[in-house]
Amino acid sequence: MKVYFDNAATTPLDPDVFEEMKPLMLDMYGNPSSTHAHGREVRTKIEYARRKVAELLNTVPAEIFFTSGGTEADNTAIRCTVEAYDIKHIITTSIEHHAVGHTVERLVAQGKVKASYVELDGQGHVNMDHLEQLLKSNPNSLVSIMHANNEIGTINDIEQIGDLAKEYGATFHSDTVQTMGHYVHDLKKLNCQFIVGAAHKFHGPKGVGFLRVCKSRTIGRFIEGGGQERNHRGGTENVYGIVGLAKALEIAYAEMESHQKHVQSLKTRMIEKLRENIPGVEFNGDISPEGSLYTVLNVSFPPHENNGMLLFSLDINGISASGGSACSSGANKGSHVLNGIKADPNRQGIRFSFSKYNTIEEVDYTVNKLVEILVPEAVS
Repeated sequence: MKVYFDNAATTPLDPDVFEEMKPLMLDMYGNPSSTHAHGREVRTKIEYARRKVAELLNTVPAEIFFTSGGTEADNTAIRCTVEAYDIKHIITTSIEHHAVGHTVERLVAQGKVKASYVELDGQGHVNMDHLEQLLKSNPNSLVSIMHANNEIGTINDIEQIGDLAKEYGATFHSDTVQTMGHYVHDLKKLNCQFIVGAAHKFHGPKGVGFLRVCKSRTIGRFIEGGGQERNHRGGTENVYGIVGLAKALEIAYAEMESHQKHVQSLKTRMIEKLRENIPGVEFNGDISPEGSLYTVLNVSFPPHENNGMLLFSLDINGISASGGSACSSGANKGSHVLNGIKADPNRQGIRFSFSKYNTIEEVDYTVNKLVEILVPEAVS
């Protein structure tokens, strides 16, 4: 059996999304900046996609800028806000995705900003009292706190964070890559000036995403070149990627309720089966349905002689999982997220992440293989 449990890294492309993209790949090949009929036809497709994304997020098309993915969108939101609004202080957490964390570190190293890190509890939730203290002490800050963590799945209440940021006159950016397409984002109700999405996290194509810039904020050009993306991002648009993104998000919203129910059942079953069969197993982050991303489960296994080879052992048994963020694979420093929540460094954390295409049978197969590897006496 082949099992793909690394959907937080990327998801399989939905066949209906591919069908939506095909005409843009094969037949509708005009440059959308061209004024002739071939170009106008393609331009119409981009603007329809922009309207569709805006409609689903309950905002206006002028606030949606297409990018190459979540990393570019996060970088843009942070760097352009610092420049446009003369921001001197950023409030963030130690467990942000590297697209945020490394960007903040670089700005600090360049002497452009100072950074404060909000205290977290053992599950990765933001300490709201500490956040308020930091906001009181640092007016005109940029708050950059993710919606749900990509490694442990813990969800932050970005409505509450946004309201607090607004109260103290701060700008709020949230990395919503892991929750986009999995939860409803009503931008008219959310006090968050910048959110981001990446199509390949919700069964769309790789290499395309978007940045939402609230109309109350003005940022400058973030890629020099032509006048694409309303003079903000030069370069010929990834047309079939943009069309695919909009279709994938439309499907995600249409299927959201059934998708959540199915995927949560997989996560719940894996938690139950692991507890039943592997003594001493623990879970990193919040695993409650209310406080965690239903697509992500980070498992901490007891120290064992096979721990160091666990991912490899799973791989040779046809199971794809992750030690953390795909952007960190191959690094030897350990997970900055697990370090940030002070997880036991002697216990290996494995991230299993699920999608609508996974099954109960795959969960059971994976748990059985883990038992064979870690508790061989139980199957001897």
